[in-house]
Amino acid sequence: MIRPVAFHMNEQTAVNNFYQKAWDGGTEETIQEKALMEFEGLVSKLKEEGVEVSIFDDTPDPATPDSIFPNNWVSFHEDGMIRLYPMFAPNRRAERRDNILAKLKKNFKVMKVKSYAQWEDKKAYLEGTGSLLLDRQNNIAYAALSDRTMEDPLNAWCDEIGYKAVTFHANQTVSEARLPIYHTNVMMALGEKFAVVCMDCIDDDLEKERLEDSLADTGKEIIEITEEQVEQFAGNMIQVESKDGNRLIVMSSAAYHSLDRVQIRSLSAHGKLIYADLKVIEMLGGGSARCMMSEVFLPKKN
Repeated sequence: MIRPVAFHMNEQTAVNNFYQKAWDGGTEETIQEKALMEFEGLVSKLKEEGVEVSIFDDTPDPATPDSIFPNNWVSFHEDGMIRLYPMFAPNRRAERRDNILAKLKKNFKVMKVKSYAQWEDKKAYLEGTGSLLLDRQNNIAYAALSDRTMEDPLNAWCDEIGYKAVTFHANQTVSEARLPIYHTNVMMALGEKFAVVCMDCIDDDLEKERLEDSLADTGKEIIEITEEQVEQFAGNMIQVESKDGNRLIVMSSAAYHSLDRVQIRSLSAHGKLIYADLKVIEMLGGGSARCMMSEVFLPKKN
């Protein structure tokens, strides 16, 4: 997780992230203070539950207002691979920091760092585990195609790592128009034995059927959410494991309070539900709890 130093609304990402909302509730300093408070609140809840959290401080220069969302630029894998991703917004590309990787190498075994950043030269993007929902047990990558999740880099990634891509188009109604959802992990979350997904966002019946079949074939319980719940970031949750092996499902307070009793009961069968207030981060950043966490699957050093 990356501790913010100058969090604010990123105009370069707002062009296709309609979840970002302007806020006139204070100065840039006030916004940063509130975002930092929310960040520390989530970290505190994770640590209380025994989750091991590696925290790195953002730097004021270069300016990276979305650094709080590290899962878009990097992913970590069980075989010791680190993968870096092509980013849509030019000011987000500076988030790829070698010094963070160097610090992780002190505690984890890293075999190789593979970068896909060269796709930016072709204006093709694949924004990490925002774009890719990885079923690591079954080698499947679920991806909602958009301006930030494109087929060419996706296919290259799958060919290199040996995954199968299950793609679809996800849309949401904004001012009576159906607009593409910028990241897969806004409308879908994938756990070991469950998938939270807004099927109503998938307008193509064949794409919807293909997604449902893939999830069913791999033994995932499908927990459906509505478009209204997507707007409350109910699709942006993540399952993690504590140091004691306990399963936890992490989300924002807005996401949790949007769920009904049946959904909460279904999710609770897969782990303890943990939630924290992320109002300012969600409003200005257009992302939530899952976006703030990049899972480290690298093997630990002895």
